[in-house]
Amino acid sequence: MHLVDSHCHLPLIDGGPDGLTGILERARLADVAHMLCVSVDLETFDGVAALAANTDDVSASVGVHPNTGQEVREPTVDELVQLADNTAIVAIGETGLDYYRSQGDLTWQRERFRIHIRAARETRKPMIVHCRDAADDVLKILREEQANDVGGVMHCFVDNADTARVAMDLGFYISLSGIVTFKNAKDLQTVARGLPAERLLVETDSPWLAPVPRRGKQNEPAYVRHTAEFLAGLREESIDDFATYTTRNFFELFKLAA
Repeated sequence: MHLVDSHCHLPLIDGGPDGLTGILERARLADVAHMLCVSVDLETFDGVAALAANTDDVSASVGVHPNTGQEVREPTVDELVQLADNTAIVAIGETGLDYYRSQGDLTWQRERFRIHIRAARETRKPMIVHCRDAADDVLKILREEQANDVGGVMHCFVDNADTARVAMDLGFYISLSGIVTFKNAKDLQTVARGLPAERLLVETDSPWLAPVPRRGKQNEPAYVRHTAEFLAGLREESIDDFATYTTRNFFELFKLAA
Protein backbone atom coordinates (compact mmCIF):
# COMPACT_ATOMS: atom_id res chain seq x y z
CA MET A 1 0.00 0.00 0.00
CA HIS A 2 1.27 3.45 -0.90
CA LEU A 3 -0.34 6.81 -0.13
CA VAL A 4 0.36 10.29 -1.46
CA ASP A 5 0.13 13.52 0.50
CA SER A 6 -1.17 15.72 -2.30
CA HIS A 7 -0.67 19.00 -0.40
CA CYS A 8 1.83 19.89 2.32
CA HIS A 9 4.13 22.77 3.27
CA LEU A 10 7.32 21.01 4.34
CA PRO A 11 9.42 24.13 5.13
CA LEU A 12 6.75 25.33 7.58
CA ILE A 13 6.77 22.14 9.69
CA ASP A 14 8.85 22.05 12.86
CA GLY A 15 10.59 18.71 12.50
CA GLY A 16 12.09 18.77 15.98
CA PRO A 17 15.61 17.42 16.58
CA ASP A 18 15.57 15.43 13.33
CA GLY A 19 14.33 18.32 11.21
CA LEU A 20 13.25 17.66 7.64
CA THR A 21 15.02 14.30 7.63
CA GLY A 22 12.75 13.11 10.42
CA ILE A 23 9.60 14.42 8.73
CA LEU A 24 10.42 12.56 5.53
CA GLU A 25 11.42 9.37 7.31
CA ARG A 26 8.21 9.28 9.36
CA ALA A 27 6.20 9.77 6.16
CA ARG A 28 7.98 6.88 4.47
CA LEU A 29 7.41 4.63 7.48
CA ALA A 30 3.68 5.46 7.20
CA ASP A 31 3.70 4.26 3.56
CA VAL A 32 3.55 7.78 2.13
CA ALA A 33 5.27 7.30 -1.22
CA HIS A 34 5.14 10.89 -2.45
CA MET A 35 4.55 14.43 -1.16
CA LEU A 36 3.62 17.59 -3.06
CA CYS A 37 5.25 20.57 -1.33
CA VAL A 38 3.14 23.59 -2.19
CA SER A 39 4.48 27.11 -2.71
CA VAL A 40 2.89 30.05 -0.87
CA ASP A 41 5.04 32.97 -2.07
CA LEU A 42 7.86 33.80 -4.46
CA GLU A 43 10.23 34.87 -1.69
CA THR A 44 10.56 31.29 -0.40
CA PHE A 45 10.06 29.51 -3.71
CA ASP A 46 13.76 28.78 -4.34
CA GLY A 47 13.93 26.67 -1.18
CA VAL A 48 10.79 24.74 -2.10
CA ALA A 49 12.11 24.12 -5.62
CA ALA A 50 15.52 22.95 -4.33
CA LEU A 51 13.88 20.56 -1.88
CA ALA A 52 11.84 18.98 -4.67
CA ALA A 53 14.80 18.81 -7.04
CA ASN A 54 16.94 17.01 -4.47
CA THR A 55 14.35 14.63 -2.97
CA ASP A 56 12.99 11.80 -5.11
CA ASP A 57 9.65 11.48 -3.33
CA VAL A 58 8.90 15.23 -3.16
CA SER A 59 7.63 17.46 -5.95
CA ALA A 60 6.64 21.12 -5.78
CA SER A 61 4.47 23.89 -7.17
CA VAL A 62 4.98 27.59 -7.81
CA GLY A 63 2.51 30.25 -6.75
CA VAL A 64 1.42 32.91 -4.29
CA HIS A 65 -1.25 32.00 -1.73
CA PRO A 66 -4.42 34.13 -1.84
CA ASN A 67 -3.98 35.11 1.82
CA THR A 68 -0.41 36.26 1.27
CA GLY A 69 -0.90 40.02 1.36
CA GLN A 70 -0.04 42.65 -1.19
CA GLU A 71 3.23 43.45 0.59
CA VAL A 72 4.89 40.44 -1.08
CA ARG A 73 6.17 40.25 -4.63
CA GLU A 74 3.17 39.93 -6.90
CA PRO A 75 3.50 37.24 -9.56
CA THR A 76 3.26 37.91 -13.27
CA VAL A 77 2.31 35.36 -15.86
CA ASP A 78 5.78 35.48 -17.38
CA GLU A 79 7.51 34.99 -14.04
CA LEU A 80 5.33 32.03 -13.06
CA VAL A 81 5.91 30.45 -16.46
CA GLN A 82 9.67 30.90 -16.12
CA LEU A 83 9.80 29.49 -12.58
CA ALA A 84 7.63 26.54 -13.58
CA ASP A 85 10.08 25.54 -16.33
CA ASN A 86 11.51 22.74 -14.22
CA THR A 87 10.47 19.10 -14.08
CA ALA A 88 10.38 19.22 -10.25
CA ILE A 89 7.63 21.86 -10.49
CA VAL A 90 4.49 19.92 -11.29
CA ALA A 91 1.75 22.50 -10.68
CA ILE A 92 0.77 26.17 -10.47
CA GLY A 93 -0.43 27.40 -7.09
CA GLU A 94 -1.50 27.51 -4.37
CA THR A 95 -3.88 30.08 -5.77
CA GLY A 96 -7.57 30.91 -5.49
CA LEU A 97 -9.80 33.09 -3.34
CA ASP A 98 -10.30 33.39 0.41
CA TYR A 99 -13.06 35.70 1.62
CA TYR A 100 -12.77 34.46 5.20
CA ARG A 101 -9.25 35.58 6.14
CA SER A 102 -8.91 38.48 3.68
CA GLN A 103 -11.23 41.46 4.03
CA GLY A 104 -12.14 44.64 2.14
CA ASP A 105 -11.76 45.20 -1.59
CA LEU A 106 -10.33 41.91 -2.85
CA THR A 107 -9.99 42.89 -6.50
CA TRP A 108 -6.24 42.25 -6.13
CA GLN A 109 -6.92 38.69 -4.98
CA ARG A 110 -9.14 37.94 -7.94
CA GLU A 111 -6.57 39.39 -10.36
CA ARG A 112 -3.80 37.30 -8.75
CA PHE A 113 -5.99 34.22 -9.26
CA ARG A 114 -6.48 35.05 -12.94
CA ILE A 115 -2.72 35.44 -13.41
CA HIS A 116 -2.13 31.97 -12.02
CA ILE A 117 -4.76 30.45 -14.31
CA ARG A 118 -3.16 32.10 -17.34
CA ALA A 119 0.25 30.78 -16.30
CA ALA A 120 -1.19 27.30 -15.84
CA ARG A 121 -2.67 27.36 -19.31
CA GLU A 122 0.61 28.53 -20.81
CA THR A 123 2.71 25.92 -19.00
CA ARG A 124 0.08 23.18 -19.40
CA LYS A 125 0.51 22.35 -15.73
CA PRO A 126 -2.47 21.71 -13.43
CA MET A 127 -3.58 24.15 -10.77
CA ILE A 128 -3.83 23.91 -6.98
CA VAL A 129 -6.89 25.93 -5.95
CA HIS A 130 -7.68 27.28 -2.48
CA CYS A 131 -11.31 28.25 -1.89
CA ARG A 132 -12.78 29.55 1.36
CA ASP A 133 -16.17 31.28 1.51
CA ALA A 134 -15.71 32.12 -2.17
CA ALA A 135 -17.04 29.17 -4.16
CA ASP A 136 -19.24 31.18 -6.54
CA ASP A 137 -16.45 33.54 -7.54
CA VAL A 138 -13.85 30.75 -7.76
CA LEU A 139 -16.03 28.78 -10.17
CA LYS A 140 -16.92 31.91 -12.14
CA ILE A 141 -13.27 32.87 -12.65
CA LEU A 142 -12.27 29.30 -13.50
CA ARG A 143 -14.90 29.34 -16.24
CA GLU A 144 -14.03 32.81 -17.53
CA GLU A 145 -10.31 32.00 -17.73
CA GLN A 146 -10.93 28.57 -19.30
CA ALA A 147 -9.17 26.71 -16.51
CA ASN A 148 -10.73 23.50 -17.85
CA ASP A 149 -7.90 23.52 -20.40
CA VAL A 150 -5.53 22.33 -17.66
CA GLY A 151 -7.67 21.28 -14.69
CA GLY A 152 -6.21 20.77 -11.26
CA VAL A 153 -7.32 20.15 -7.71
CA MET A 154 -9.69 21.86 -5.31
CA HIS A 155 -7.46 21.47 -2.29
CA CYS A 156 -8.70 21.09 1.30
CA PHE A 157 -12.25 20.89 0.00
CA VAL A 158 -14.97 21.96 2.46
CA ASP A 159 -17.80 23.04 0.16
CA ASN A 160 -21.01 21.30 -0.86
CA ALA A 161 -21.72 18.56 -3.38
CA ASP A 162 -22.95 21.02 -6.04
CA THR A 163 -19.65 22.93 -5.89
CA ALA A 164 -17.72 19.66 -6.15
CA ARG A 165 -19.79 18.60 -9.15
CA VAL A 166 -19.18 21.85 -11.04
CA ALA A 167 -15.47 21.75 -10.23
CA MET A 168 -15.21 18.17 -11.47
CA ASP A 169 -17.03 19.15 -14.66
CA LEU A 170 -14.26 21.73 -15.16
CA GLY A 171 -11.64 18.98 -14.91
CA PHE A 172 -10.75 19.34 -11.24
CA TYR A 173 -10.09 16.69 -8.62
CA ILE A 174 -11.35 17.02 -5.04
CA SER A 175 -8.80 16.71 -2.23
CA LEU A 176 -9.86 16.08 1.36
CA SER A 177 -7.81 17.01 4.41
CA GLY A 178 -7.96 16.12 8.09
CA ILE A 179 -11.02 18.36 8.45
CA VAL A 180 -13.17 15.47 7.20
CA THR A 181 -12.25 13.48 10.34
CA PHE A 182 -13.60 16.13 12.72
CA LYS A 183 -16.82 15.36 14.61
CA ASN A 184 -18.43 18.61 13.44
CA ALA A 185 -17.76 17.86 9.75
CA LYS A 186 -20.92 15.81 9.14
CA ASP A 187 -21.90 17.71 5.98
CA LEU A 188 -18.43 17.28 4.50
CA GLN A 189 -18.48 13.60 5.38
CA THR A 190 -21.74 13.24 3.43
CA VAL A 191 -20.09 14.90 0.43
CA ALA A 192 -17.03 12.64 0.80
CA ARG A 193 -19.15 9.49 0.67
CA GLY A 194 -20.57 10.51 -2.70
CA LEU A 195 -17.41 11.62 -4.49
CA PRO A 196 -16.40 9.41 -7.43
CA ALA A 197 -13.28 7.38 -6.71
CA GLU A 198 -11.63 8.55 -9.93
CA ARG A 199 -11.64 12.20 -8.78
CA LEU A 200 -10.59 11.91 -5.13
CA LEU A 201 -7.27 12.88 -3.53
CA VAL A 202 -6.13 13.04 0.10
CA GLU A 203 -3.82 15.56 1.79
CA THR A 204 -2.56 16.93 5.09
CA ASP A 205 -2.14 20.67 4.36
CA SER A 206 0.51 20.31 7.06
CA PRO A 207 1.55 21.86 9.35
CA TRP A 208 -2.15 22.68 9.83
CA LEU A 209 -5.37 20.67 10.20
CA ALA A 210 -4.04 17.52 11.84
CA PRO A 211 -6.64 14.76 11.61
CA VAL A 212 -8.17 12.84 14.49
CA PRO A 213 -6.46 11.37 16.56
CA ARG A 214 -3.79 14.10 16.19
CA ARG A 215 -6.21 17.02 16.12
CA GLY A 216 -4.84 20.13 17.80
CA LYS A 217 -1.23 19.11 17.24
CA GLN A 218 1.15 20.01 14.46
CA ASN A 219 0.38 18.11 11.28
CA GLU A 220 2.90 16.38 8.99
CA PRO A 221 2.72 14.12 5.90
CA ALA A 222 2.84 10.86 7.90
CA TYR A 223 -0.59 11.72 9.29
CA VAL A 224 -2.24 11.56 5.87
CA ARG A 225 -2.64 7.89 6.73
CA HIS A 226 -5.14 8.77 9.50
CA THR A 227 -7.28 10.71 7.03
CA ALA A 228 -7.03 7.96 4.43
CA GLU A 229 -8.08 5.28 6.92
CA PHE A 230 -11.00 7.41 8.08
CA LEU A 231 -12.17 8.02 4.51
CA ALA A 232 -11.83 4.37 3.57
CA GLY A 233 -14.06 3.46 6.50
CA LEU A 234 -16.52 6.24 5.71
CA ARG A 235 -16.80 5.04 2.11
CA GLU A 236 -16.92 1.36 3.14
CA GLU A 237 -13.75 0.55 1.22
CA SER A 238 -10.53 -1.17 2.17
CA ILE A 239 -7.57 1.09 2.91
CA ASP A 240 -5.63 -0.75 0.21
CA ASP A 241 -8.24 0.08 -2.43
CA PHE A 242 -8.48 3.68 -1.25
CA ALA A 243 -4.71 4.08 -1.33
CA THR A 244 -4.48 2.51 -4.78
CA TYR A 245 -6.96 4.80 -6.50
CA THR A 246 -6.01 8.04 -4.73
CA THR A 247 -2.35 7.43 -5.55
CA ARG A 248 -3.23 6.64 -9.16
CA ASN A 249 -5.35 9.80 -9.34
CA PHE A 250 -2.46 11.91 -8.07
CA PHE A 251 -0.03 10.71 -10.71
CA GLU A 252 -2.63 10.99 -13.45
CA LEU A 253 -3.18 14.64 -12.53
CA PHE A 254 0.40 15.63 -11.70
CA LYS A 255 2.08 13.69 -14.48
CA LEU A 256 5.54 15.15 -13.92
CA ALA A 257 5.55 13.87 -10.34
CA ALA A 258 5.86 10.33 -11.73
